[in-house]
Amino acid sequence: MGQKLKIAGWISIGAVAGALTTVQLQAVARGGLSPLPLEELQQLAAVFGMVKTDYVEPVDEKKLISDAISGMVASLDPHSVYFDKKSFKEFREGTSGRFVGVGIEISQEDGLVKVVSPIEGSPADRAGLKPNDLITKIDDTAVKGLSLNDAVKKMRGEPKTNVVLMIFRKDENRTFPVTIMREEIRTQSVRSKVVEPGYAWIRLSQFQERTVEDFVTKLEQIYKQDPNLKGLVLDLRNDPGGLLDAAVAVSAAFLPDNVTVVSTNGQLPESKFTYKASPEFYQRRNAADPLKRLPAAIKTVPLVVLVNEGSASASEIVAGALQDYKRATIMGNQTFGKGSVQTVRPLGPDTGLKLTTARYFTPSGKSIQAKGIVPDVMVDETLEGSPFAALRTREADLEKHLASGQGAEVKDPGREKAREEALKRLEEESRKSPEQRRPPEFGSDKDFQLAQALNQLKGRPVLVSKTFVERKEEKKEN
Repeated sequence: MGQKLKIAGWISIGAVAGALTTVQLQAVARGGLSPLPLEELQQLAAVFGMVKTDYVEPVDEKKLISDAISGMVASLDPHSVYFDKKSFKEFREGTSGRFVGVGIEISQEDGLVKVVSPIEGSPADRAGLKPNDLITKIDDTAVKGLSLNDAVKKMRGEPKTNVVLMIFRKDENRTFPVTIMREEIRTQSVRSKVVEPGYAWIRLSQFQERTVEDFVTKLEQIYKQDPNLKGLVLDLRNDPGGLLDAAVAVSAAFLPDNVTVVSTNGQLPESKFTYKASPEFYQRRNAADPLKRLPAAIKTVPLVVLVNEGSASASEIVAGALQDYKRATIMGNQTFGKGSVQTVRPLGPDTGLKLTTARYFTPSGKSIQAKGIVPDVMVDETLEGSPFAALRTREADLEKHLASGQGAEVKDPGREKAREEALKRLEEESRKSPEQRRPPEFGSDKDFQLAQALNQLKGRPVLVSKTFVERKEEKKEN
């Protein structure tokens, strides 16, 4: 893949403990550091000394320094993190792709653990956990005051052991316990089916190590079932990301050989790189190129890509590349806007630093960061519209988010009004039974957006959105 990628090691994009991240593992130290600000460092040393001698009770020196580093890094953006010994071990376990737990992507809200989404087919998914559920207790431990890493550790454990989660479901205004048996989480990232003669649907829920192989296998099955495929829907809704090489491979399956898929740009020379639709950019060491098994027709089959606010990072790279080359019609809602690269550098045998080092750009040079991909055709989630879209969090909503670095930023005056209206509708919706509120499953015959994607492929009228509009990047307050 070239010397730069040999140095870089590997890159992943996706959800680690609920935070959408892009990770580039690197063990190379940066040379040529600029002179250190001695006066400020002296002030830091003075504060350290005062806290050590004057604080009401003795403090742990190592913890004090660790907390100071954590605060410095955390002030940069939502995705830069300092890993102490404990958190670095947990991070490496989390990026291995296999772990024993309940199978949820989480974040924090008001000191509680918030369910971003249950992983499809996981114990949490089977137990009925839903996005936006709040976890208030894990077994007998109150979550309030726990760090996210501590909460993750308590939910993980040995296979076939139970954990009891106390759930507060805001839209139903009730608290209830859920007992979940832990198991090894191996998410099935690719699903597919022939929807009707001539038209097929393939869904990627995450970009993982086996995604490309499974993606090719599913497409082979589709073409075996229907060799005369007239149209394909690639479903990237709620796909939080994953491995960059998998995103490049999926893009390359549909694009001409050797065209640019995505580029990165930052301060470091190695952060300026271009990834192309070529095996050297996605092929695993000593493995055959899986895309060679695909029929030639895959390069020209009419294609629709479905995206929404939960489509992030790797999903946005694929959607952006296919959109720029006009290879596919992008439909749905504006994506999350996670277009930054985080480089993970070990600081020693058991500590590390995850630092934002670059932005991602589509082939035409558009920044993904804090903007996302705007669909060619906006489509609501249901026939009645998407009344709760304004309540969903995107990258631009995160505190201290990195700006796109392109063009003027604008404030959307209608944003707060839309949120207020959505909250009122949510209150009305909470009076309905849980069954009435359950959204249609992706890929089902009640999937409104999939139906509109099929209409697009057939040249039939598409019911465009009543509620979705492009959301401009909002100006950050200083």
